[in-house]
Amino acid sequence: MNLQDYIGKIRTFLSYKVFTLICFLLLAIVLYGVLFYNVKPQTYDVELFSVSDKTIRSPKTIVDEERTKEEQQKAADAVEKVYTFKKEKQQNRVSLIDSIFEFVLDINEETSTGKEKTDGKPEKKPIEEKLELLKSNLTANVNEDVTKSIPDEVFLALLKSNLNDLERARTIVVGQVETLMSEKIREENVPHYKNLISDRIGLTSLHSSLKDASVELGKYAIVANEIYDPEQTEERKKQAIQSVEPIKILQGQVIAQEGHLIDHETYHQLQLLGLLKSNPSVKPYIGLGIFVFLIIGSLFLYFTTFRVKEEKKQNYLILLSFIFIISLILMKIVGIISELELDNIGYIFPAAMAPMLIRILLNERFAFILTIILAACGSIIFHDEIAGSINVEIAIYILFSGTAGILLLTNRNRRSNILQTGFYVSIINVFIIFFLLFLGNGQLTKMEYVYYLTFAFVSGLLSAILTIGLLPFFEAGFGILSTLKLIELSNPNHPLLKKILMEAPGTYHHSVMVANLAESACEAVGANGLLARVGCYYHDIGKTRRPQFFIENQMNIENPHNHLSPESSRDIIIAHAKDGAEMLKKHKLPKEIVDIAEQHHGTTLLKYFYYKAKEENEGINEADFRYPGPKPQTKEAAIISIADSVEAAVRSMSRPTLEQIKEVIQSIVQDRLQDDQLNECDITLKELEVIKKTFCETLNGIFHSRIEYPNSK
Repeated sequence: MNLQDYIGKIRTFLSYKVFTLICFLLLAIVLYGVLFYNVKPQTYDVELFSVSDKTIRSPKTIVDEERTKEEQQKAADAVEKVYTFKKEKQQNRVSLIDSIFEFVLDINEETSTGKEKTDGKPEKKPIEEKLELLKSNLTANVNEDVTKSIPDEVFLALLKSNLNDLERARTIVVGQVETLMSEKIREENVPHYKNLISDRIGLTSLHSSLKDASVELGKYAIVANEIYDPEQTEERKKQAIQSVEPIKILQGQVIAQEGHLIDHETYHQLQLLGLLKSNPSVKPYIGLGIFVFLIIGSLFLYFTTFRVKEEKKQNYLILLSFIFIISLILMKIVGIISELELDNIGYIFPAAMAPMLIRILLNERFAFILTIILAACGSIIFHDEIAGSINVEIAIYILFSGTAGILLLTNRNRRSNILQTGFYVSIINVFIIFFLLFLGNGQLTKMEYVYYLTFAFVSGLLSAILTIGLLPFFEAGFGILSTLKLIELSNPNHPLLKKILMEAPGTYHHSVMVANLAESACEAVGANGLLARVGCYYHDIGKTRRPQFFIENQMNIENPHNHLSPESSRDIIIAHAKDGAEMLKKHKLPKEIVDIAEQHHGTTLLKYFYYKAKEENEGINEADFRYPGPKPQTKEAAIISIADSVEAAVRSMSRPTLEQIKEVIQSIVQDRLQDDQLNECDITLKELEVIKKTFCETLNGIFHSRIEYPNSK
């Protein structure tokens, strides 16, 4: 019992979905378990202010957020406040003072109320009325609330002064305000400048009351003209913070030197890196879990959209899982060896083995998917002895080596081609090594170059050898019909083919002719031509039980059907499909070959004996003279079914012409369509047209007209 039989027994107890989920779950557990050791961070039992007994290096590059924030805060604190100089303040304050003096002068000019005294002189307004009028004008015409900020004594002193004194005071105050306000004055320096203008005006020769009023006006006019700008200051602080480079602990950096004291800074770095046993980090395990989830999730999504039968899909999944696990185990073994002071031995890993196996057993798409997954896993396993790191170079090496194996394995018909592909992969590996070494610009000795190139060359050859060695086990265990298996089955020395040749030579010749037709037609529509050819070789194996009852084997003998009833002849003819399937199963031929033998007649009517029986009995049932089927389920079986009838029909013609051949082919195909024999396979009408054309071309090449040479006298 092969592996496929055991899997079939498990399927009887579990549904497709449950079985598939269990497979993916087991694959995820195995993948996590294999990679667990490689991501497990190494921890150390050290305490603060103890002496380190070994040199500890950083396993990864990490940013010290705490120290980075401290440096950023220092940079922000070092930024000075930004002040904006408001030049317009000078003119505003000068205009304000000038306006006050202007209003005072205007009021003083209004010296009378328009009435005259008895002595003929104009009547003057009382000083209180002038003050109220001045304050009223200032309130109405000046934006600032000057009347509340400046004492009334100042205005009274101005109103009481004569015109000359006012003009002189005006000139002094306006000049000093204009001079001092031209300088940059911050808020904290305003008192200093107020004192300065007070001292300067105090040195003038103005009379006492007017001097005091002028001082008050000057002090009032002095304000800050260099204003603090919080937005600009904050922007500069942000720029200062951004200019601070993050403080990093670099991968491979020495954290603690052997024999040195573990101080606060060292202990903080060990804690930050998760290297303390008292404070281990769980991030690597979470990261590995995410990695496994992405890998298994991608495979799951791909398999759910893969359009094949559920049973076949499960076989593909199990086969892919087995090859993947074998590759992981080999990768792990090489990884363990690399820890024994054998640097870069990871390049000896047979990276092209799994892709070539999948390419042969499944298809190119699965092979490319597995190559990418193996490259990602290899980057973790071969991590340069630094847990948690990624080896990008080995990932590139595995990716290119595996891709080369897939692309170069174009001819899979011989095992020698696998070895040849392995040799080509070795050469590609050498070029990849040169690329990685030269790009890194490392300084290597000649012996190191020899090691690298030897590992790369052995990797390709080892991939081919392991592929050749493992291929038969997967073919037998999973019942996979690979190209190599088909080539072996097509060998004329196979016992069943020798049996046909010896016991039914006419059937053998017929099978070869059908094989030529079917193979060319299958290749024309994208079906498996080699499968069709091999299937044709065995499709009539059941005729070897009674070879003389089939017309192609009746050489110089009377047709035995002449002495049998139509029913007996029917049973003998129809039995050859069932007998052939049983013989093929007994000799353990692949299911695809058995299906072709069983389906190549479908449920077609045995017309000759049916009509012969109908002549004897009108009430005969047509269904009794039909093959039991099943109808062709695949393109290959359908094409073989048509090719079988076409070859027999054309062979029965004496000198067939091209038009006759076309007519026969058209008639047979039309009969199959009308009889619903092609309803259960995925063949299209367009493909049938291609098949008919291909049959015509092939048969025309076989039955082309020949020159008739005259007999020699």
